[in-house]
Amino acid sequence: MDFNALKTFLDLTDGNLASHLKALEKEGFIGVKKSFVGRKPNTKYFITESGKKAFDAHLEALEKLIQGLSE
Repeated sequence: MDFNALKTFLDLTDGNLASHLKALEKEGFIGVKKSFVGRKPNTKYFITESGKKAFDAHLEALEKLIQGLSE
C-alpha cells in the first residue's frame, strides 16, 4: 500500500505515519519499495515474513488475554 493510501486509511498526519513506518521498518516488520509513477515519487510498504509472524503472535496474545478476562 502506498503512503497516501495508508495515511487516508489510518487517518494519520504525514509526520505521525512516517514515524510509525520508520519504527516498523527498523524492526524489520515492513519493507519499503520506492519508485516513480510518471515523474512523481511513489513509496509502497509491504509486510515482511517477520512482520507477519509478529502480528500473528500479537493477535494470539490478545486472544489469550480476552479469554482470560471472560473466565
